[in-house]
Amino acid sequence: MSDSPLPLATALHAPVLRWYAANARTLPWREPGAGAWAVMVSEFMLQQTPVARVLPAYETWMKRWPKPADLAAEAPGEAVRAWDRLGYPRRALRLHAAARAIVEQHGGEVPDRHDALLALPGVGTYTAAAIASFAFGQRHAVVDTNVRRVFARALTGTAQPSISPTAADQRLAVAALPDDEPTAARWAVATMELGALVCTARVPRCSDCPITGHCAWYLAGSPPYDGPPRRGQTYEGTDRQVRGRLLAVLRDATTPVPKATLDTCWPHHQQRERALHTLITDGLVDPLPHNHYRLPS
Repeated sequence: MSDSPLPLATALHAPVLRWYAANARTLPWREPGAGAWAVMVSEFMLQQTPVARVLPAYETWMKRWPKPADLAAEAPGEAVRAWDRLGYPRRALRLHAAARAIVEQHGGEVPDRHDALLALPGVGTYTAAAIASFAFGQRHAVVDTNVRRVFARALTGTAQPSISPTAADQRLAVAALPDDEPTAARWAVATMELGALVCTARVPRCSDCPITGHCAWYLAGSPPYDGPPRRGQTYEGTDRQVRGRLLAVLRDATTPVPKATLDTCWPHHQQRERALHTLITDGLVDPLPHNHYRLPS
């Protein structure tokens, strides 16, 4: 597939961009002058986490650490503490490591080159493309679950994208990009917003969609999903829940926490010990002498 807009995708550009201009949510990392660091923080926080949960944590984070150097000067444990209950706390450690790399290698400024972004700790293909596109207006395919769903329906006529991202998803998104760089950057965020607000997974609002006249899935009668069953993630009773309980105690503590206190977090000894071990292995908890623990220093 060539790196040029698909004929059908070209017909989608104008209506999607008009819709976005009229319906985009007002979010702090989209404000004029928000800067690349604001975009980067938001992208780390938004991974597997809805906007409503991210907003208060983001506001607190940016007030405390408005620049990468501010975060880099703190202990990594402070990043974990500030992450609070966003979940997947290794993201906090990776963002802290990225901030230090930005200070050490890029003079404290988030780099604008895609390859330099990709080289930062914790920055993968999606995040590098998102920062380059949203912060610097570059032409990159920014492919999250929302975008994959929009393209699956509009361009391939399927109700849902594959469960996991594929190389074909990336090729399709690249081929759908407008040629003009600023327009491509706008298109990237517009398709993401369309998937988040209108072309949703369970109950798409097709009557409000600007591209129903071009959508292959809608024009085919919105055929139901016929792929493998999609199972939602469970949380209750999992090791993730135990890890969260343990971290909550450590976040609230101002001094090292004795093991006996952590033992009260969860009744099942074996699962609790396993969860604590993985927290230590992941660098989220530091073991100390005399059976005490703390967030990483």
